[in-house]
Amino acid sequence: MQILVEPDFCPTTEELGKYIYCVIESKDERDFGPMGIGDGSRVYTVPYRNLAAVISDTPIRIYDPTRENILAHELVNETVMREHTVIPVSFGTIFRTNEDIIELLRSTYHAFDDVLQKMKNKIEFGLKVLWDRDRVVQRIEESDDEIRRLKEEITGNAQSSTYFARMQLGRLIEAGLEYAAFQYMTDIHDSLRPAAVASRTNKPIGDRMIMNAAYLVERDGERQFDEAVGALSRKYEDVLSFKYTGPWPPYNFVNIKLRLERADA
Repeated sequence: MQILVEPDFCPTTEELGKYIYCVIESKDERDFGPMGIGDGSRVYTVPYRNLAAVISDTPIRIYDPTRENILAHELVNETVMREHTVIPVSFGTIFRTNEDIIELLRSTYHAFDDVLQKMKNKIEFGLKVLWDRDRVVQRIEESDDEIRRLKEEITGNAQSSTYFARMQLGRLIEAGLEYAAFQYMTDIHDSLRPAAVASRTNKPIGDRMIMNAAYLVERDGERQFDEAVGALSRKYEDVLSFKYTGPWPPYNFVNIKLRLERADA
């Protein structure tokens, strides 16, 4: 989960504004170089007490979530994350002035500070697990006596096999697949839990994916977590494929929602 800012206005002209990427713990003004969204403008901080917003100057506009724009947004967060704990701000968030950003930090100071302390020195990893469905079905058929019997009956009596037998076989296989997916996910979570601070499961994407998860890991525990994922990948290499990404800012573990109200003329 990210910081979500929902502006209640639509800019009509391209006046200059401030695009915000994340919030960090820093009392000093910092310059991270020319890599801002849109035109590669300078990325720098606007501090307030011990907090700072990481921003770049940009025309006030609606940024489409194109691959180029999203990668530019993520590049800044990943660069800043090398030195700081990052609270990521949702893509496309723009303020009008530095004073507006300072007011944001002032009014939400305790919430930001609390989250930064909880997320300190923690990073996120993504893990998507896909399976070879046909191979899993083959294993189920070989290990389940009733499924094997029904399949032999249907195969041996193709013309006379009943509709009920085919339906029963299909139901048993689907139940077997559901149970197999549950077992795989349970073993993966149990194996990674000792190396992670927290985890979150998201909805799988597509028919082949059985697991779509995010893990929060201490920076100094990154190697242990990498090794645990590698061991699981080798253990299930004949039936499962692991898509392992990161480190990322803790997108799935921050939940601060803000709403900007329309300003009076």
